[in-house]
Amino acid sequence: KGILLYGPPGCGKTLLAKAVATESEANFVSVKGPEIFSKWVGESERAIRELFRKARQVAPSVIFIDEIDAIAPMRGIGIGDSMVTERVVSQLLTEIDGLEKLEGVVVIGATNRPDILDPALLRPGRFDRIVYVPPPDKKARYEILKIHTRRMPLAEDVNLKELADITEGFSGSDLEVLVREAGLLALREDINAKKVYKRHFEQALKKIKPSITPEMIRYYQAWSERSKGITQKTPSLVSYYL
Repeated sequence: KGILLYGPPGCGKTLLAKAVATESEANFVSVKGPEIFSKWVGESERAIRELFRKARQVAPSVIFIDEIDAIAPMRGIGIGDSMVTERVVSQLLTEIDGLEKLEGVVVIGATNRPDILDPALLRPGRFDRIVYVPPPDKKARYEILKIHTRRMPLAEDVNLKELADITEGFSGSDLEVLVREAGLLALREDINAKKVYKRHFEQALKKIKPSITPEMIRYYQAWSERSKGITQKTPSLVSYYL
C-alpha cells in the first residue's frame, strides 16, 4: 500500500516517485506536506480525505506526499497546535488502512527525517516498504553531469569523469547548480562565449560546496540500524511492488 523514500535532500526522491508513476502508467497525484495544513478547524483533515478521494477516482494512481514528516510526526509531542497534527496523522492512517479499501492506489511518502515519523505509519499494511535513496556515487554523478551538460558546448579540456571523481558529497541538485554556475561564469567572462572550459568548472567548485556531509550519512545509517524490524527494499524493486 505504501512506500517510504528517505535520504538526504536533493538525491532524487521526487524524481523516483514520478518515474514509478510513469513506468506503471498510473496517474500521479502529488502534494507537499506543509500544504495540507489550514488555519481553519477541520480543513487539514478534509484536505487528506480529498487527496485520497481524487486518487481513487483516477485509479490506478500514485499519491506522492513530499515532506511527509511535516504532516505525520510522532503523536504526543505537538504543543500549542490544537492537536491538529494528531488529527491529520489519524486521518492519514484511516485513509491508508481504514474500512474503505484502497484499490489501485499506491501511496509514496518522501522525507529527510524518517526518525520523527509516527511509528504507526511504518507498520505492515501502511508504509511497509522502506527505500533508502542514497547520494549519487561516482558513476551516478558522471551520468548526472552528462545529462546537465548535454546542451552545453564543452571545451576539450573538460573531463566529466574527472569532475565526477572530485564531487564526492554532491547531490544531484548540487551537480545541476554546479553546471549552471560554470555556464554563467563563462558568460560573465565573455558574453559571446562559445564553450565552457575546465577553468570555469574549477571556479564554480570554489563557490558551490557539497550539501551532503559524512555526519548526514552516519545519521541515515544509524536510523537504518534502529529500524532493523522494518523491511528494507532497494529502489530497483519499487516497480515490482506496484
